[in-house]
Amino acid sequence: MIAVEPTLQRLATARTLLLEPYGLDETHLRRALARIMGPGVDDADLYFQYTRSEGWSLEEGIVKTGSFSIDQGVGVRAISGDKTAFAYADDLSWAALREAADSVRAIGRVGAAQQADLRRRRRRVAPSRQLYEAHDPIGTLDSAAKVALLERLERMARARDPRVVQVMAGLAAEYDVVLVARADGVLAADVRPLVRLSLTVIAQQGQRREVGSAGGGGRWGLERFDDALLTQYVDEAVGAALTNLESRPAPAGELTVVLGPGWPGVLLHEAVGHGLEGDFNRKGSSAFSGRIGQRVAAKGVTVLDDGTLAGRRGSLNIDDEGEPTQCNVLIEDGVLRGYMQDRLNARLMGVTATGNGRRESYAHLPMPRMTNTYMLAGPHDPQEIIASVKRGLYATHFGGGQVDITSGQFVFSASSAWWIENGRLAYPVKGATLIGSGPEALKRVRMIGRDLQLDAGIGTCGKEGQSVPVGVGQPTLRIDGLTVGGTV
Repeated sequence: MIAVEPTLQRLATARTLLLEPYGLDETHLRRALARIMGPGVDDADLYFQYTRSEGWSLEEGIVKTGSFSIDQGVGVRAISGDKTAFAYADDLSWAALREAADSVRAIGRVGAAQQADLRRRRRRVAPSRQLYEAHDPIGTLDSAAKVALLERLERMARARDPRVVQVMAGLAAEYDVVLVARADGVLAADVRPLVRLSLTVIAQQGQRREVGSAGGGGRWGLERFDDALLTQYVDEAVGAALTNLESRPAPAGELTVVLGPGWPGVLLHEAVGHGLEGDFNRKGSSAFSGRIGQRVAAKGVTVLDDGTLAGRRGSLNIDDEGEPTQCNVLIEDGVLRGYMQDRLNARLMGVTATGNGRRESYAHLPMPRMTNTYMLAGPHDPQEIIASVKRGLYATHFGGGQVDITSGQFVFSASSAWWIENGRLAYPVKGATLIGSGPEALKRVRMIGRDLQLDAGIGTCGKEGQSVPVGVGQPTLRIDGLTVGGTV
């Protein structure tokens, strides 16, 4: 059997789904780009996408909803300076592509010399890599097996403790194929599987009811959800609900806060990560604008955005502009080293694109977005960190939160937390809210654990109305002097 190079295989899949059924080929793509390019137009690209998705939800042992959808289309973009013209269509015919190209051409007149230059540009295929298998995860289990998976998860949760009175579970799978053609001759494609399993339980003790949740996923097939992984999710969800049944009102005030490993990295994502995206810094609206090379965090704090982690929810072989994703060092030992860039903002800032151009779909414009953002491990044992705190809060899971990019101010609700008394976890607390400034919080990091963990694969990031899958992570952290809003 002759192996096919991954990049060529993805290009072949994209042609089969997105071009050939509609009588299109690469000649049509070059012609469309030639219609756009001209004096005053700095860049242009075409973004084709085919997405097939499926979802199942179960409650009280019954499959309440099931959904299946197919979407496809093309987004056409022209860029002049910091201005963008954009059009999209769900019709992949040459007539629709030509009309979209003509619509965005208004950003600059097409000149014959420019068209000839475009035709002479050598076709370049994006560099090869394979961070995940190019298969359709929807087909990795049949419908009966998917329903049986959710039913098994519910039985396991109910059997864990008699106080579990309600179980809700959901299963989602997506098969996404994209093709990017750029005016500079780059042709790139990706085949992106994505799955997620979620579990929510409600436990009751007397008149009190509490919620616990867990789940995970990544860019792999549904067969990965074996009994070992289901047991892990059940342990986490039921354990959280039962712990919350014993929780007391959270104290308030300025406290030392210890953040657990893994998912609490969502605070880093929101309070710091968005402020390091290129568009906010080019416009000067971020708290980190103009601070490259300056100390912005405590020594030992190193933050990466890495889109190259195999199988991770936030990883991509290429971003949505055809650039290979990278492992980008944002903060190194407390010093700001760089921002996350798409092509437009990188060009305007005079730097190189970092593979962070992302969009929700063909009907949306790309912008600089995070992939998998996390802090590297430090030297301390996690138990040593907790033991160092006389009175404080230990937060292991967060719910909702929001951040102001300009000031870096954030507010986060802890859905699972403990009160620390004399270096020990004394009792679980409920209603704790963390309030502070992302840049200031980084400066107040006093101890960094050696237990770096990435989240289980559940993150979705919103920005300017667009949602994309992301990953977060961190080791156990001690941060001094955070404001905690509580109930007592």
